[in-house]
Amino acid sequence: MARPRWLQSAPATPGRRQLLWDRFVAVWGAVNLLWVAFDLSYVPLRTFWLQRNLHPIPSVPLVVPLPFLPDITPWVDPIKGIEPQRETQAYLEQFDQLDRALQTGTAANRQALLQRQVALTAQLIDTNPFLASGQSATLEKIKNRLRDRADQDSAKQAAALLLSESWLQRHPWREERQFWRQQVLPLVETNYWRSIDENARPTDHAWRIDLLLFQGVFVLDILLRVVRLRRRLPGLSWRDALLRRWTDLPLLLPFWRWLRLVPVLERLQGAGLVNLEPLRAVVSRGVVALLALELFEVLALQLLDGLQGVVRSPRWPQRLRALRSHQSVIRDEDERELVELVRIWAPLLLTQVAPRLAPELQNLLGYSLRQSLDSTVVPAPLRQLRPLLQVESGLSRQLAGGMVESLLELSRSTGERLGQRDDRQLDLMQRCIDRFWDELALALERGSELPRSQELICALIEGVKGTYLSQINRSSIQSLIQELDVLMTAQGPAEDGEGGISPGTTATPPA
Repeated sequence: MARPRWLQSAPATPGRRQLLWDRFVAVWGAVNLLWVAFDLSYVPLRTFWLQRNLHPIPSVPLVVPLPFLPDITPWVDPIKGIEPQRETQAYLEQFDQLDRALQTGTAANRQALLQRQVALTAQLIDTNPFLASGQSATLEKIKNRLRDRADQDSAKQAAALLLSESWLQRHPWREERQFWRQQVLPLVETNYWRSIDENARPTDHAWRIDLLLFQGVFVLDILLRVVRLRRRLPGLSWRDALLRRWTDLPLLLPFWRWLRLVPVLERLQGAGLVNLEPLRAVVSRGVVALLALELFEVLALQLLDGLQGVVRSPRWPQRLRALRSHQSVIRDEDERELVELVRIWAPLLLTQVAPRLAPELQNLLGYSLRQSLDSTVVPAPLRQLRPLLQVESGLSRQLAGGMVESLLELSRSTGERLGQRDDRQLDLMQRCIDRFWDELALALERGSELPRSQELICALIEGVKGTYLSQINRSSIQSLIQELDVLMTAQGPAEDGEGGISPGTTATPPA
């Protein structure tokens, strides 16, 4: 069982300057990932960055203010091409003017300002300027809050009632102003207008920051890694060295920037800042088990189908005859694996296994001799005499015992002689094996057993495919993973004392 990669011995430690540079690039890549995540999420989360309020439950008006966060929209909006929307901006400016007039209480054009604000509210509802920024739901929130405040069915009528003199005489402007400032105007402020470039795409200048601050460092790091690879493998061409760093390509692409997670994690792992190998093993173990199972099923099925094709072939006797030693392709002329195997197994079977079968062989041979005596030597009328039967049984036992003892003694002596290495003996054994394949092929060619044998063997293989492979399909992947964990755990401590490193130690891979 192979040891996990994070438990293997660490390679050569890089130089101090190289390690510092690798750690700087890894940290800078992590900063770039944060910038990419912020850039991709800024427009959808612009309302949060503008108001710095957290809404844990969207359907409930529960607001958690985060005043410690800075207002970054004045700096980031120009990068994304975001500008204030004209209609909503005019609405906010008009309300500020109305608010100042109502707070002083001395404005002569108070009624005109209220009517102007009612008209702008009706225009806001009719034109829906939130549609361009994809915030149509914001207008619905405004209309619902106006209707709930005035208890009206129409949002326009509710706005006209809330901004009327009769309503303001019954409700002080201080309370109404709080309603408008906290529930209506913050929603209006979230609207914006975003310009488009010549390609009809929303304006986005974030690529300039990415190019100037990050991609220049990434290009330099990739070149340094290619140079290191060339120094370690002088025969490697520049093109092949660059191709080996293909995983760094997302660092230079202006699109699909979320793919930079892969090379950045690789640099963090290589710089020794994090150890992600156990996490990778846990995540990929189930996938690897599934893929290995599928691959084994395909290979096993292909092997069994190929074996069936060989058996069904009319040239099967010729294939058996080709198993002879002088027709086999071997790596070394002196290497006769089959003969050596027979030389090892023959003494084992003749000297150890066969003597232990003496009682069974005696019983079998004695029964056979007794059956033969009953049918040939003793006449039928005399078979009813008990003394004669006892004599017959004793005679068969003595004959069987003597024959078995002689055969076992012969097998012992033969096994001992076969256990002795003898070139002449090996040649004779090789000839015996070759003759066996010749006679087997000849018997199959001349007799009528070949079609039936092919049919039976193919049926046996088909049964293996139907039972064994189906059992593999029904086996639990979780049990395979648990078995792998048991093997890893049982082998890990023994190998740790042989130069391995502890799980917490990070091995720095080569560039």
